[in-house]
Amino acid sequence: MTHDIIIAPSILSADFAKLGEEVRAVDEAGADWIHIDIMDGHFVPNITMGPDVVKAIRPHTKKPFDVHLMIAPCDPFVAAFAEAGADMVTVHVAAGPHLDRSLQLIRSLGMKPGVSLTPSTPESAIAYVLDKVDHVLVMTVNPGFGGQTFIPEQLRKIRAIREMIGRRPIHLEVDGGIHLETAPLVVEAGANALVSGSGVFDGGRYAENIAALRNAALAGRTARV
Repeated sequence: MTHDIIIAPSILSADFAKLGEEVRAVDEAGADWIHIDIMDGHFVPNITMGPDVVKAIRPHTKKPFDVHLMIAPCDPFVAAFAEAGADMVTVHVAAGPHLDRSLQLIRSLGMKPGVSLTPSTPESAIAYVLDKVDHVLVMTVNPGFGGQTFIPEQLRKIRAIREMIGRRPIHLEVDGGIHLETAPLVVEAGANALVSGSGVFDGGRYAENIAALRNAALAGRTARV
């Protein structure tokens, strides 16, 4: 597969009072995916939005909705996000008792399944489901809040997962503390999809921020080669 750099703005950092406008703005500014963080106040210490909000913003862009479920249990809500217009749904290793079943459920509903690892989750946890996913999401902060500091130890995990993926057509996505300084580091380690909230939304210069992130990431890819 091609490992073109994918920039996925996280709308967790958007202005919720005008969410539809914000989604349109980052679409027009060059976003590849729209990253949507779903938090339940149980699996992670924050509450964000649900499928009704996803449905409400769906008409504002044709870009893929990359829905990251930080909820437990996750299976009872997957169908609702499919109906809301999600294109991709990512679940955490620890968000349910049967990860393989959750991934099969996501695909059966016409969405691309992904699996996410928190900083304390070892890469070995996904060894037996790699052939069931379209993307792997490595959290480089502890999930729950935007604006946290990047955890550099996760670079070793990114490298290990890139080796595990090998030639499989799987995106390796990274979320947490991604900005101009960290983007080249994660791409050099093997990532190709970058989630960024404040790195895109800060200052309101969306197109400029996305272009700068992409260029920084491309520098990391050059270093990897």
